[in-house]
Amino acid sequence: MNIQEYHAKALLAQYGVTVSKGVAVQSENEFDQALSQFPDDDIIVVKSQILAGGRGKGVFKNGFQGGVKLTRSKREAKRVAEKMLGNTLVTPQTGPAGRKVRTLYFTHAENIAHEYYLAILMDREAAKPVIIASSEGGVDIEEVATNSPEKITKVHVDPTRGLQPYQARQIAFGLGFSGSAFAGMLKSLEGLYQVFWDKDASLVEINPLVLTREGTVVALDAKIGFDDNALFRHPEIAALRDLNEEDEKEVEASKHNLSYISLDGNIACLVNGAGLAMSTMDIIKYFGGEPANFLDVGGGADTEQVTAAFKIILSDPKVKGILVNIFGGIMKCDTIARGIIAAARSVEITVPLVVRLEGTHVELGQELLARSGLSLVSADSLADAAEKIVNLVREDSS
Repeated sequence: MNIQEYHAKALLAQYGVTVSKGVAVQSENEFDQALSQFPDDDIIVVKSQILAGGRGKGVFKNGFQGGVKLTRSKREAKRVAEKMLGNTLVTPQTGPAGRKVRTLYFTHAENIAHEYYLAILMDREAAKPVIIASSEGGVDIEEVATNSPEKITKVHVDPTRGLQPYQARQIAFGLGFSGSAFAGMLKSLEGLYQVFWDKDASLVEINPLVLTREGTVVALDAKIGFDDNALFRHPEIAALRDLNEEDEKEVEASKHNLSYISLDGNIACLVNGAGLAMSTMDIIKYFGGEPANFLDVGGGADTEQVTAAFKIILSDPKVKGILVNIFGGIMKCDTIARGIIAAARSVEITVPLVVRLEGTHVELGQELLARSGLSLVSADSLADAAEKIVNLVREDSS
């Protein structure tokens, strides 16, 4: 789960990280009150709050350029805000559909001397958190890694010991900090790591982290993502979830404890097990099709969850066919069969349906489907199932 920038900065401030002063607004009626909190001669940045990168380079569908704007007066800030709020911003990460801007963030413009990149994430290969830092901030870190890899510093942290002082000094020295700015950098690193560790974050990214001309280290932007599996430990973080930024189908799936990710294809997949789901998507592509989703019903799903899964799948207008691929272990094949039948009774299945069942209670599951009267195609193997659904969708489209 990701949170908006203004929430991320508030969290960082709780851990002693210096952030630029800012006020979030959700309606035009709040503009004047928010702007009154800034000095009359302040330079104010108006920032669109969407969970996507590239905001500054984005374009609104109303033609306004840029989702992050530097303004020289409160009047200009208000005029810019009126063009942003409630409009759809398109960036390289949103895709052509863009994201509607429901929140704006007025923030003080810092007097920047230099910009840096700083992130903490989990290195799965090393099974340790890793801190990635670069003297080239404010740009895509991928570009720096490709063109100037020597400008990137990586430090792995032993999770049993936490961030050690010598490691923080190594990073600060590596970025060229000295004097009071060096101390400020150490404080920022300590706070960022504690946020990462205490809140079960999967990513804490500051781009840019800036050194002001006054010698202060400030987090100018902030992106924090959290491990969904740990949210039960952090209700205060879960409360920051912005459902408006998520796919409606994914939100509905989470209510039923289903792992669902919407994709761009037209063949829906209903599978038990993440590995099997990925294999199913791969083999659909192998036979020339395009998966419409990743959907793992898990090993212990019941009939109600399977029914909910079908309703979510069928709510996607892109879906032109459905492939059910179940290997019954903990998940029994007759449970899937009953879920398919229940879904068909509540939501009409008007697209081709191919079902491959194998494992526990497979005979019972096949018998239930055979007696149901549903129009479906059985498959003997995963390859057989994938080839059949791809051909059926292709025939329907021709």
